[in-house]
Formats: sequence, C-alpha cells, structure tokens
Amino acid sequence: MHRQWNWPCYSCGICWSVRPESRRLFFALWPDAQLRVRLAGLSALAARAGGRRVDLANLHLTLAFLGSVDAARQACLCAQAAAIRCPRFTVRLDRFGYWRSSRVLWLGCSSDPPLGLQTLRARINDGLHRCGMVPEPGPFEAHVSLVRKVDRGPRERTVEAVNWPVERFCLVQSHTLPGGAVYDLLDCWPLTP
Repeated sequence: MHRQWNWPCYSCGICWSVRPESRRLFFALWPDAQLRVRLAGLSALAARAGGRRVDLANLHLTLAFLGSVDAARQACLCAQAAAIRCPRFTVRLDRFGYWRSSRVLWLGCSSDPPLGLQTLRARINDGLHRCGMVPEPGPFEAHVSLVRKVDRGPRERTVEAVNWPVERFCLVQSHTLPGGAVYDLLDCWPLTP
C-alpha cells in the first residue's frame, strides 16, 4: 500500500502531492512510552555535555539501516521480517559512548549485546541477502542516540542500567525535513514469548 505525502517544494514554497517510488528505511527496536521517558531522562543527563537532544519521539535502537528502498524490495523485506522467529530478550543499556566524527553521544551496552539481539540481527541480515541487499559492513554497536552535535564526550561513562525488554522489532521510514528527522513506523513484528 502506498501512502501519499505532501512534500514542500523548497524552490517555490508550494506543497504538492507525490507518490514516492522509494523510501528511506531501517529496522529498529522501538521503545514503549515508559521506556521512552526513562531514556529521555538519560538524554537530559547526557545533554550536560552540550549539543541537541534527540527528540523524544525519535529514540530507538537501529538494527539495520537500509537506505532508499523501492516498493518491491520493501515488500520482500516485510515478507522476510514476518518469517523471523526469534525469542524475546532484554537489552541492558548501561554506558554512555561518544563518536567524535559524527558528534553523537549515545547510550549502549558495556558488554556484548545479548544473544537474542545478535540472533535477531543475523536473521534480519539473512533477509536482506534474500532480498538482494547487502547489510552494512563493520561491527554492530547496539546503541540509542541521545544527543547530537556534541563537542566532547561525557565525563561519566557508566550510568544506572536501563533494562529494555524487547518484544518486537519494526520497519521505520525516515523523512529528512528542515527541522530534523521524522520517523514513521510502517510495520512491527512480535518476537516469540
């Protein structure tokens, strides 16, 4: 199903309707409202290092960034995601991290991600291959971006642990707008109890 969007035309300021042929997508863990509030509290703590806090509605943990995806490939990805059978798990987020190159301060795991998270990522990556896509290269750093445009890392790296019980994963569309990114959940799939 295609969704119709009104995109502003920045050259003339008039809005016009388009039916996008591709969407900018990613798979993610999406926190519930209670966890989102807890993450926002840590975001406020992390923001002492300066920068711009990530909007409360945008807090998530990316599993796989897909980039621009056409409708046929999106349908393939959704079919692959629906076929994933993976047990529920808990992610323990207990340390701040900082990437100087992208100036992002994040909350992540002080130890290896739980086996359930690694299994889910592996199955998502298998689905990407089946749909003719190549997963992002390099190691996976399970994290939630909290603050952007930060000039220095936090003084304290360890924080009181946030235990995130993961019961589903989602396909998310990213819209880049002048005020920042806006995310839409397109679909979510439950993990097995």
